[in-house]
Amino acid sequence: MFRADLFRTVTFRLTLAFVVAIIAGMALQFGLVYGQMNGYEQQRSTDLLQREAALLVRETPAQLEYEVRERSKTDLRVILNGAALFDMSRNLIAGDIKKWPVGLEVSPRTQRLWDAPPGDTPYEMRYLAVEVEGVQGNRDRILVLARSLHMANELRYITKRAALMSVVPVVAFALMAGIFLSHRALRRVKEMHEAIDRIMDGDLHERLPAGRERDDIERLAVSVNRMLDRLEHLLDEIRDVGNDIAHDLRTPLARVKARLERVSAITNDPTALHGAIERATQDLEQCFSVITALLRIGEIENGRRRAGFAMLDLRELLVGVVDLYEPIAETQDVLLRIAESNRPVPLFGDKDLLNEVLVNLVDNAIKFTPAPGSVDLSVGQEPNGASWLRVADTGIGIAEEERRAVMGRFYRSDKSRHVPGSGLGLSLVSAILRLHGASLEIGAARTNHALPGAVFTIHFPVAATA
Repeated sequence: MFRADLFRTVTFRLTLAFVVAIIAGMALQFGLVYGQMNGYEQQRSTDLLQREAALLVRETPAQLEYEVRERSKTDLRVILNGAALFDMSRNLIAGDIKKWPVGLEVSPRTQRLWDAPPGDTPYEMRYLAVEVEGVQGNRDRILVLARSLHMANELRYITKRAALMSVVPVVAFALMAGIFLSHRALRRVKEMHEAIDRIMDGDLHERLPAGRERDDIERLAVSVNRMLDRLEHLLDEIRDVGNDIAHDLRTPLARVKARLERVSAITNDPTALHGAIERATQDLEQCFSVITALLRIGEIENGRRRAGFAMLDLRELLVGVVDLYEPIAETQDVLLRIAESNRPVPLFGDKDLLNEVLVNLVDNAIKFTPAPGSVDLSVGQEPNGASWLRVADTGIGIAEEERRAVMGRFYRSDKSRHVPGSGLGLSLVSAILRLHGASLEIGAARTNHALPGAVFTIHFPVAATA
């Protein structure tokens, strides 16, 4: 099974394609070299024949006949493979070409002809036939020169043999390399499959093996591991949220049950019955508010509200929230004020959702600010066009180690447990800000003070103000 998988891997298939490309490249190279050598040898033979003919034509008839007759004893034997003198009737006068080659014509251009000796393999020769001066002073003789192309044939044979001999080790090496690389890749994939099987069996802490190599498989393993980290974190959050929901709903439901049980024993007291029903209704309203808040957070985190995005003025939202909460703040002896600025702050977002963010922040600020205190709101724009919004109070503040935790669902610090609430307000704010691509920064309003206060600063991206 492993061997079958080995030959089905992408690496091995790429190796086979690479081998085919190598063979095609070598065939192309052989064809080019073959053509170049063939053309070069033919041109060289033509040049040698024409040059020697030009030299011999200038000789006297007697000297020319002597050189042709004695060619085997001179330097012509190296250059020419045949030379002869014929009369105009194609009869041999002197030389080692015993009869007129079939198909040869008298021309200053070289000609390619095939000689077929009796009982021997035909071979190609290059001929040149030119008229030369005879004994009578007339051009009544024909000089025939011949040069064999055996050198080109030998070079072609050597090249062909070298190409065929080099293909075998190259292909063998490429296949061995492909098998090795495929085996290595398959081993890594097998390790990943084993890790995935352990994850599917319930070991959520297992991760895919990722080494230091920066290839595609390693990058994929790193990405999958990040995805698994995120999934494990989400599953932990779901588990924690489930526990928190059960804990937060259990208390009011237990109170409802206890009150109904007590009032069921009182059959003749309408006032007690009415009071028990009213308090049970309040407890159930608390349960419904928790469930509604969770559904609201889920809806926002799924991004279903982006259709409501439009250009708006962030300062107008701030003024509207101040008008709504100013009477509530006055009853609790908290001064609610907004920084004076007539400059509009444009923003692309959902007006209702952003209004919900402001309501949660201002409501929390008033709720956790003892009297007498103050809550200051401000809004502005950076030089690069990014908008910001700030809510600062003089209340109990948030400890530095709790500033990340308060954004989680159902989290309530020790200092805020005496104040009614579900612990979902800042989770809702965080979900809305993520939908807008904004970030929330939490800090202290003042240092070295019994009531450090809290500062919530929202930074909107530049794209959201376009």
